[in-house]
Amino acid sequence: MVRAVTYDCDVLVIGGGIVGLSTAYAITRAAPGTRVTVLEKESGPAQHQTGRNSGVIHSGIYYRPGSLKARYAVRGAAEMVKFCAEYGIAHEVTGKLIVATERSELPRLHGLVQRGRENGIPVRELGPAQISEYEPEVRGLAAIQVGSTGICDYGSVAQVLADASGADVRYGADVVRIDRRETLGVAVRTADGSVVRGKVLVNCAGLHCDRVAMLAGDDPGMRIVPFRGEYFDLARPELVRGLVYPVPDPAFPFLGVHLTRGIGGGVHVGPNAVPALAREGYGWGVVRPLELAGTLGWPGAWRMAGRHWRYGAGELRRSLSRGAFTTAVRRLLPAVTSDDLVPVAAGVRAQAVLRDGTLVDDFLIQEGARAVHVLNAPSPAATASLPIGREVARRVLQLL
Repeated sequence: MVRAVTYDCDVLVIGGGIVGLSTAYAITRAAPGTRVTVLEKESGPAQHQTGRNSGVIHSGIYYRPGSLKARYAVRGAAEMVKFCAEYGIAHEVTGKLIVATERSELPRLHGLVQRGRENGIPVRELGPAQISEYEPEVRGLAAIQVGSTGICDYGSVAQVLADASGADVRYGADVVRIDRRETLGVAVRTADGSVVRGKVLVNCAGLHCDRVAMLAGDDPGMRIVPFRGEYFDLARPELVRGLVYPVPDPAFPFLGVHLTRGIGGGVHVGPNAVPALAREGYGWGVVRPLELAGTLGWPGAWRMAGRHWRYGAGELRRSLSRGAFTTAVRRLLPAVTSDDLVPVAAGVRAQAVLRDGTLVDDFLIQEGARAVHVLNAPSPAATASLPIGREVARRVLQLL
């Protein structure tokens, strides 16, 4: 005789960032009465990628037409503005400039115009005089103005999602073991010895998503390689009116050092992108040998480094030299000095890297037996979190 299993919930979500909480919100909206438990190892929501980014609601202009990033960012930007308005969360649709400062960047800038139009995004091309009308202190050869970009407080968004979902959100719940049985479901043990049982597992663990997938018995086929993004605040915020970006290198998923006037009125400068020595390595002094060994033991990390070492060397130089970072900013904002840059909290990007060294450039969602794993959801995942949550919820409800 088989003893009946007592489930604590129908869906067990690991990770209390904006994607995990959006998933919980989407599940309970699509299937009222579904019991959802969210396990988050920190003392509150949005402690890592969600709460440490620049707060931009991205338009979707950068992303390959037809990709999940393009579709979900365009849709998600409009939905995020509506969500913030509905729940009284601080936000603003500001628009932004993407500025070419060298002739070699002009073809890429024109390529972004075309990509924006293919993605259904309003784009206006500007010459030097028109750039000055928007941003008097910014200099460039040409620019595009993207009207649908905005800013918001993603930490507040995450908290509202947690509250509005009706899920049982448990903080301080660090997952250490997962027992998954295809005919029964999943049992998760946390560091304090508690066990939570559910019918379907959702892995939204961000910087630890590959580890969680392996704990569940699935081979994700990738590893998270953490990249730290270092930020500064601008001591003279009056130099910048809104959001100003360089033309990104299409070979990388990073957008380059940019200027972002946030909800509070201050101007964020950054980030760069340097390898972190721990999954949560928010400074050079944070080193976790086992995590670092895991990164160095992944063949893809070495292949990526061999392929992109020149780019990486430039990012390292800007990390270690305030003067080099200032020089990068001055390409866009000539009036800035090193004294204008005040260090603030860094963030870490959870970047998925394949075995062959390829940087995964789209959102990556995989399914296993009684499990859905979100394995690559860096920027613009906060912007796209509502559509991502609905897609994960759709897959979860099919498994249920």
